[in-house]
Amino acid sequence: MEISQLINILDLAGVAVFAASGSLVASRKEMDLIGFGLMAALTGLGGGTLRDLILGREVFWLQAEWYVAVCLVVAAVVFFVAPMLQRRFTALLWADAVGLAVFAVMGTHIAMVEQVPWIQAMVFGMMTATFGGLMRDVVAGEPSLFMKPEVYVSAAFVGGGTYLLLLELSLLQPVAAVIAVVCSFLVRSGGIIWKWELPRYKPKAGREY
Repeated sequence: MEISQLINILDLAGVAVFAASGSLVASRKEMDLIGFGLMAALTGLGGGTLRDLILGREVFWLQAEWYVAVCLVVAAVVFFVAPMLQRRFTALLWADAVGLAVFAVMGTHIAMVEQVPWIQAMVFGMMTATFGGLMRDVVAGEPSLFMKPEVYVSAAFVGGGTYLLLLELSLLQPVAAVIAVVCSFLVRSGGIIWKWELPRYKPKAGREY
């Protein structure tokens, strides 16, 4: 499989799972079907939209009708399926983890195609992976996963960094992309299951700000 085909598959998969996570938040807020569609599209398309605007590219979902269609179909499915889920927040966490891993690698790849240097490419990967979820949580008034203590943005960093490192080692792009997605997902899984977290800033006792 060529890298362009794999990226297209990852792109649609990432949009779908992030749309599902947005729809799950809509279900927690007891929104109507239109609200589900809005939250699905906001989450599924938000990160890639910001990436493309900054890079000066044509916004990806304006190039093909599939992206918006996927968001709306996923929103409709979740609208009817969500009441059957006993633990919707758990489903949200895992859907978000898959989307995070996929978009981290995809965003990094697109930045590299645009001849962005390594470090900036990783930033674009993290931006693509996290911004849609951040918008979802802000609009819904939910505590953002972005601010949780367990690893989140760092999982996206691992995905983008692993992808670039494997390319530097001359691994085939499709293989590098799959391995990087798996690595990013595993790191985020560790945050969900075992509460992995990086050292956190702690102010000195008695100091006021």
